[in-house]
Amino acid sequence: MQETFYHAEFEQPHPQRTRAILKAHPEVRSLMRRNPYTALVAALVLVVQVAIAYGISRLGPQGWWVSLIVAYGFGAFANHCTYVIIHDATHNLVFRSKILNKLVAIVADLPNLFPGAIGFGVYHLKHHAHQGDYESDADIPSQWEARLISNKWYSKAFWLFLFPVFQMTRPPRLKAITLWNAWTVANLLCAVVFNLAVFYFSGWAGLWYLGCSFFFSIGLHPVGARWVQEHYTLDPDQETFSYYGPINRVALNVGYHNEHHDFPSIAWNNLPKLRALAPEFYDSLRSHSSWSRLLMQFLFDPRYTLFSRVERSNDLHPIGSRPQHLGLV
Repeated sequence: MQETFYHAEFEQPHPQRTRAILKAHPEVRSLMRRNPYTALVAALVLVVQVAIAYGISRLGPQGWWVSLIVAYGFGAFANHCTYVIIHDATHNLVFRSKILNKLVAIVADLPNLFPGAIGFGVYHLKHHAHQGDYESDADIPSQWEARLISNKWYSKAFWLFLFPVFQMTRPPRLKAITLWNAWTVANLLCAVVFNLAVFYFSGWAGLWYLGCSFFFSIGLHPVGARWVQEHYTLDPDQETFSYYGPINRVALNVGYHNEHHDFPSIAWNNLPKLRALAPEFYDSLRSHSSWSRLLMQFLFDPRYTLFSRVERSNDLHPIGSRPQHLGLV
């Protein structure tokens, strides 16, 4: 089994490709604009998930197993969509106001029950600026985490099933990152009030449905393969991968991950247009077409471990590697 991360002696590839694309296709700048309709999607997902939770609570005892089926077949996709909305709000791609973007992120986070929107924003921006830096990038598993999970299929299934729990263990190793602030507290308080309201109107059955939707949305489910797709690799020459399969239609194009890292200032609805404008930069990159197939490969291919990531030292992150927000209007 691989016992360490791939070590890179080169900078992350995205800033260089960003500059090359802008030089070859300056019209890409026209795609750098916000999408306020994303807030409506957040409201729609919230209303639908709360309505389903309430409906399931009216079913009586059978509501518990119905919750599992509905959460796996629908709720996981709905809750996964909220993470894409939180992601765009983190990049201030919903409204011009940073305050409104944070409010959108907090509202979108409500169906997940666990308050992670603001904390995600803190760590995600570091991930862009310091991709692959073990001391700054929370997206990279901890050394102990990778050794614990190993390359056994049941260990990797366990890791995906409890993915949010493992993520919560990573922040202590990161340097110069402050998680708690007024917005983090607001995120927590809103989640507590929402959870109490769900319990009051829908009882434990409602909370069970939303909780199952949350765990399936980022865990042992086809959409959970997104976390593998983005930066896990069997070839260290390419460390970021996109997914161009059909689930993008309900996942707000989150599969366009190379495109997003190249241009974090392009909202989800314009990422396919970016690829269409600059095909010579993306068609030559390897990508995934099925999250379900990737999930099976990750679980049962012993070459895939949590060490299947590219790591680089902090001195390989020059100013040019910071997220590009050029031309955002």
